[in-house]
Amino acid sequence: MRAADVSTYNLLDTPDAPAGPGRFDLFGVTIDNLTMDEAVRDVAHHALGTERRRYAFVNADCLNHAGRNMAYARVLSRQTRVFADGSGVALAAGLNGVPIRGNVNGTDMFPLLCAEAANLGLRIFLVGGAEGVAQEAASNMCKAYPGLKICGVSHGYFNASETDEVINTINAQTPDIVLVGLGAPRQEMWIEKFGNRLDAKVLIGVGGLFDYYSGRIPRAPLWIRKAGCEWMWRLAQEPRRLFVRYVIGNPLFVCRALLDRAATVRSGKLDRIPVEVRAARQASAWKARQRRHERIKRLIDIAGAGAAIAVLSPVLALTALAIRLESKGPVLFSQVRVGRQGEEFLIWKFRSMYMDAEKRRAELLASSDRQGTHFKMKHDPRITRVGRIIRRLSVDELPQLWNVLNGTMSLVGPRPNLPAEVAKYRVEELDRLKSKPGITCTWQVSGRADLPWERQIELDLDYVYEPSLTADLRLMLKTIPAVLSGKGAY
Repeated sequence: MRAADVSTYNLLDTPDAPAGPGRFDLFGVTIDNLTMDEAVRDVAHHALGTERRRYAFVNADCLNHAGRNMAYARVLSRQTRVFADGSGVALAAGLNGVPIRGNVNGTDMFPLLCAEAANLGLRIFLVGGAEGVAQEAASNMCKAYPGLKICGVSHGYFNASETDEVINTINAQTPDIVLVGLGAPRQEMWIEKFGNRLDAKVLIGVGGLFDYYSGRIPRAPLWIRKAGCEWMWRLAQEPRRLFVRYVIGNPLFVCRALLDRAATVRSGKLDRIPVEVRAARQASAWKARQRRHERIKRLIDIAGAGAAIAVLSPVLALTALAIRLESKGPVLFSQVRVGRQGEEFLIWKFRSMYMDAEKRRAELLASSDRQGTHFKMKHDPRITRVGRIIRRLSVDELPQLWNVLNGTMSLVGPRPNLPAEVAKYRVEELDRLKSKPGITCTWQVSGRADLPWERQIELDLDYVYEPSLTADLRLMLKTIPAVLSGKGAY
């Protein structure tokens, strides 16, 4: 095996940030307990300094992610400041006897920081949002705050191969502050990976606030915000995107907070354990859960793949015979794909195309039915008659049961792409590589190739960030009717 030439996260094991005055621990994440004015002054002060500083906001959803994603939790531990964002964090902290001094969220901070930057002559660069969103937000803020210097913008949908260009563009404008709006945890991971190459003194992950200040999405009225119910407004604005985050994530967070408080009460001593010790214990427990999850999933993979090969052996034999009778060439087809953490491996399939298919691929790229990274054609002339049948029923994928047995794939996981396709991933798409690739996945049972690439990515990332054995079993069961229907298979 050799590592693919793709950008993956290389997180260093540096010590966690120590707790200090005005800091408290919540689920293993150390949070700064500041007012909004104190937070804005702290950011502006460091923007005038000589050392590079990094800031993050954490709300209930971020802390849910940190509980599942140890890499993200460690990145948060290395921030200069982590601000308490939202009523969920205030509730959980209050249950542990810590009154929150202010709701320090990025959306409210943005105009205050712009006002301070205008007064001090600080230069700001915006990264994030769809094409034109950051530019519109910059224009609106410059009108509202005369003298504000927003020295440049970049949309957030750049490919990994375009990262160097984005970094060079940012540095060419010599900003003091860079606001990165790629969404948590991707923005913090991006800053962790590339922050040392940026010349700005302050780097802040700010989520989707550019959408609000560009006017693309209306913000909740002030009285709703003061009541701590802005999440309800956002859910009403984008129900499809935010349903899992709020309708499932918020109750989950409250349950975690109550269980954490119950543990504190039972122990009678937990509050006196140093923050760094408690965080280390929670990190160890998280790793143990992950190892247990991966061991059980591996056992399910071995048992499932072995049973499937035994039951489907007649189908495998008949398919091999049909391929051999129709066209010359080997029955099986192997191809290099990119797996977990960018590791390349050979994927196996029944051959469904003529032998010169790879040579003809370049000629057909312009005819792809899918925009973006992944090439796909409904009426691909390279596919044989037998190939069309076995593709429609996904029989061509059955040899990948061997990949499952040898550990390069799982029964469930994001579908692996070609190295050339992975090289074109946007920054946020790289997180697909954090999970072992699978034979079936969420979008395979939800429309397959009929779904646009962006939706496939969204579903894959949801799976990566929230691994669940129950969800795996449910997806395997859903795969059977999805295959029989043939929808989106070509």
